[in-house]
Amino acid sequence: MFYAITDIETTGGSTKVSKITEIAIYKHDGERVVDSFSTLVNPEMPIPEFISRLTGISDDMVKDAPKFFEIARQIIEFTEDCIFVAHNVGFDYGVIRHEFKLLGYDYRRPQLCTVRASRFVIPGHDSYSLGKLSRSLGIELNGRHRAGGDALATAELFTILVQKDARGLQTFIQEEVNPKILHPNLDLEALEEIPNKTGVYKFFNDANQLIYIGKSKHIRKRIDQHLRNNKTVKGATMMNEIARIEFELTGSELIALLYESELIKTHKPLYNRALRRNNFTFGLFVYEDEYGYKQLYIERLTKTSQLPLTTFITKKEGTDFMHYLVDKFQLCQKMCGLEKTTSSTSGCFRYQVRSCHGACVQAEETNAYNGRVNELEQSLTFDEQHFYLIEPGRDKREKSIIWIENGSYKGFGFVPFYMLKNHPKSWSKFVDLRPEDRDARTILRFFLRKYPDLQKRAI
Repeated sequence: MFYAITDIETTGGSTKVSKITEIAIYKHDGERVVDSFSTLVNPEMPIPEFISRLTGISDDMVKDAPKFFEIARQIIEFTEDCIFVAHNVGFDYGVIRHEFKLLGYDYRRPQLCTVRASRFVIPGHDSYSLGKLSRSLGIELNGRHRAGGDALATAELFTILVQKDARGLQTFIQEEVNPKILHPNLDLEALEEIPNKTGVYKFFNDANQLIYIGKSKHIRKRIDQHLRNNKTVKGATMMNEIARIEFELTGSELIALLYESELIKTHKPLYNRALRRNNFTFGLFVYEDEYGYKQLYIERLTKTSQLPLTTFITKKEGTDFMHYLVDKFQLCQKMCGLEKTTSSTSGCFRYQVRSCHGACVQAEETNAYNGRVNELEQSLTFDEQHFYLIEPGRDKREKSIIWIENGSYKGFGFVPFYMLKNHPKSWSKFVDLRPEDRDARTILRFFLRKYPDLQKRAI
């Protein structure tokens, strides 16, 4: 297996407007560099002055250099059957793909990002920028912000990653979407336009039936994963049926979760029924025992479960959180299901060492103990409260908002940034009212518990 370790310099901007001014590729066989290719490139446009100051590449330097179309075949042949490797691979690969796209060629290679791989293989560094990581590892970086120097440093970093964990490194290879195995009606040009932002996406078959709904903080990346998922029968079957894709940006991960839940219940897509699993598997519940004490317990959620105080993805997550609550609210471990005693009348270990007030043996007044449990409940729920949660918007001109009225979920919307200084009562006109149900309240309680610093504005 060969790796094409690549770096480019450009005129600046996004992958769709940048033009290449220099490219360097080092071919690596998994042990060492075995070949190289590098050249300045005439971008056929002026290089901005601040870019020239950064890279040292001027208009005079590239005026006689080959244009991209003149080196395109060399790049194709040099990287044939290679994994495309770069430090922050999305940018370099995206620019090169776009240059080929302008020539009418669909350039595709599997990719590996040395930023992501480094975080896994060599964790603990303060920064994973190429310059700082190279200094930390003793890699000599000659010619910073020049393609040759940066690509060679990336090649040396890659050698270190291979030596430390070659098998782990393989898990970071991202296969490209293969158009030959996708539905012939799927518009790959439209796929290229999907941003890698937070939102909800929908898959339709060739009969225009909605077959799957999903959400992600990185919808483009998540959709790409679906379009490469031929490792399972169900995944491959759905992949082959996707003929059209729609998406909606939400800005907020919380809104994406709420909206996805609502859409799935409304449309009941085939593959959501077949594949979907509820992330919130366990819940925290409360009941009153025969002596009038409120006891807490964690239990797997079922369709008939009452609404939990909060939810957890795993039982361990719930147990860890329960330990935190016991310490914070001075509760009894036995009354919270964290300790079993030899008999129902035995006190917990903490009571024996005088760090429990004795609810486990009815030595503490029920009102005193239950008062602390009530405080706990109030901290995890939003009953009778009126507020907006303020989250990131779909772009910098707005914020997303979630409206809670009298403890009930009312809906979500997007407020122009300049309106945030106004009283929250004026924000309701920006909110689309949504149906409230058990799942919406479960999602909200989970987020409020897991992210206690969510920005709120009282109404």
